[in-house]
Amino acid sequence: MDTLTASLSILKNTSILVYILKGTAFTLIISAVAVLVSILLGSVLALVRNYCVTPQTRIFKWLATIYIEVFRNTPLLLWIFICLVFCPCPAIFARKMLGLTSVETKLLFKAAVALILFTSSIVAEIIRGGLNSVAVGQFEAGHAQGFSTVQIMIYIILPQAYKNVIPTLLSQVITTIKDSSYLANVATIELMSRVKKVLSAANMYNGTGNINVSDVFVLFGCAALIYFVINFTLSCIVRSIQKRNAKTGRVAADSVIDNVNMEC
Repeated sequence: MDTLTASLSILKNTSILVYILKGTAFTLIISAVAVLVSILLGSVLALVRNYCVTPQTRIFKWLATIYIEVFRNTPLLLWIFICLVFCPCPAIFARKMLGLTSVETKLLFKAAVALILFTSSIVAEIIRGGLNSVAVGQFEAGHAQGFSTVQIMIYIILPQAYKNVIPTLLSQVITTIKDSSYLANVATIELMSRVKKVLSAANMYNGTGNINVSDVFVLFGCAALIYFVINFTLSCIVRSIQKRNAKTGRVAADSVIDNVNMEC
């Protein structure tokens, strides 16, 4: 019981709490950047894989397919280590930023690239499912109104596709936040990495002079609680959107039925 009390005293240290909360902020920033870039890259990959079917453009479809299948069916941790070794780092990221050393900034950039490469392949398939859910007649209607293919994609197809996959995309955001914990393996500054650093020096903060088993449970339990709060909040948002979409669908169906009955 004494060791547990000593371990809990670590979290009473204001500097430790601030250090962990900054790691939480970096986790959210990295995840948000990864998701936003992945949506852009995934949209391009999904469009190429779905619609580059002519003999002149089929090579791009094959390249997009290879990219998606390779990254989607291999572990994220593998790509983190590959990017750590082979990914070049632009000069702008090779200097001190965000209160980090130049080495930490380089590691953060390379790890973020790996997360983007991996996540974009999954997002591409999500968006491709949204594209496939849009009726083919939408293209014909667009052409009948004089829209070009690009205009049809931008103003008609993509908005509907994104709307259809919002819950799935938000679920992927949850997964990405959890996957960001893999970055702790390359000493970046997200939440899990900072918790590991605090644990490695727990003997300096718990007052016992030793790193105890209870330190592991307390610190990693704190990290688990933070992840749970963030992801449970997002899960509630996903469920709320799904219920709203279902309700909207039922209202639309009832409206169609009423119109049919009136015509009859």
